[in-house]
Amino acid sequence: MPELHSLSAAELAAAFHRRELSPLDVTRAAIAHIERWEPRLGALYAFDPERALMQARASGERWRLGRPASRLDGVPCTIKENIATRGVPVPLGTAATELVAATADAPPAARLREAGAVVLAKTTMPDYGMLSSGLSSFHPLTRNPWDLTKNPGGSSAGAAAAAAAQYAPLNLGTDIGGSIRLPAGWCGIVGLKPSLGRVPIDPPYAGRVAGPMTRTVADAALMMDVLSRPDWRDTMSLPVQPIDWRALEREVKGLRLGLQLDAGWGIAVEPEVRAIVEAAALNFEGAGTIVEPLPAFTTRAMIDGLDAFWRMRAWLDISALPAARRLKVLPYIVQWAATAKSLTGEDVFRGYSQMGAIRDAAVVACQPFDYVLSPVSPVPAFAAELASPLNDPARPFEHIAFTLPFNMSEQPAIAINAGYTATGLPVGLQISGHRFDDLGVLQLARAWEKLRPVQRPWPVAP
Repeated sequence: MPELHSLSAAELAAAFHRRELSPLDVTRAAIAHIERWEPRLGALYAFDPERALMQARASGERWRLGRPASRLDGVPCTIKENIATRGVPVPLGTAATELVAATADAPPAARLREAGAVVLAKTTMPDYGMLSSGLSSFHPLTRNPWDLTKNPGGSSAGAAAAAAAQYAPLNLGTDIGGSIRLPAGWCGIVGLKPSLGRVPIDPPYAGRVAGPMTRTVADAALMMDVLSRPDWRDTMSLPVQPIDWRALEREVKGLRLGLQLDAGWGIAVEPEVRAIVEAAALNFEGAGTIVEPLPAFTTRAMIDGLDAFWRMRAWLDISALPAARRLKVLPYIVQWAATAKSLTGEDVFRGYSQMGAIRDAAVVACQPFDYVLSPVSPVPAFAAELASPLNDPARPFEHIAFTLPFNMSEQPAIAINAGYTATGLPVGLQISGHRFDDLGVLQLARAWEKLRPVQRPWPVAP
């Protein structure tokens, strides 16, 4: 049998059901594996082996009695640190936060606990989630397990690194502009940004979602079966729908796919990334789909407007901090946000309106297609110490042009590995669907798992 830490959630659930494995043995194996990796990777926050072992013992007893809480009972998981878990402070990635223990689990964490998943730890993120990077003023630098000199991306930095390093089969992230999909693409894992409101979250916000970060599509679907259950605290959540998340097999012949290789703004797609995504499109064509070019549908004016709104939102939060705490925020973030001081009310209102403009443009552009293929990022993983690929706070979003539109349009989109650069770094393929078609996006990603070339082994601890 493979090492216990390398098993998928689906494999673990089947083994627990057959009584071939126990949650306690699996959790012990995960803890030992983490202890080999973590000093170099820096993916975790609030790692609590004793609490995890206590949860595993309780899960084992439920399985012994034949009363597991769900198919995820006893399966190890991690939770991004901005998703509140009772008793643990929520630093939001920044040393400026006063550490006060959360009084309740946020909805996604509550669903995983109710399902009996074993929470190993929280995972790291950059200051306020405002970077696609593992750089933080609070957490140690988080690195990419494929190459420790490289960045895992962000803001779900630790979740992606933990998934690729096989800490746990189930990892929970959040995404408001690419924060699940970008690190998933750079770490070679599966990262689903659901339709807005599909997974209840607290606090809700325009474009903000929580979603699974796993090594397989099947495990992402298992998480969605639990995460999509209702919670009244999310005032933007969708009505519950009877979705069979395990129905992943689908005939792709005849599907019409758009292929987007130019986002209309931002960093140009590097030739190596472009070639890998084009090869994926050719594989889909070989399976009988119809692939047609999708022209750029967002503009520089759209992102500049949104940037102005986000800068003001961030500056209002940062400027309200006492001076001593404000000095603790990552300087890159302060430098970016502080430019909002020169913005007028008209600037901010016009910037906010670009969220709607992006939404309309994305929906119109995607309408002729069943799904859209694109790179997740125009570039592979960058240096670990940098805040973004350009490392320029005046141009912080040049790498999110393919991911951001689907947050604003509320459409589901998934990142899944498409191939590797010459130096062995993963390159992510993004598959986007129409609003509410979360299952369809998972199904097409599952089809890609079967179509793509053989994947390289997951990284091993140094």
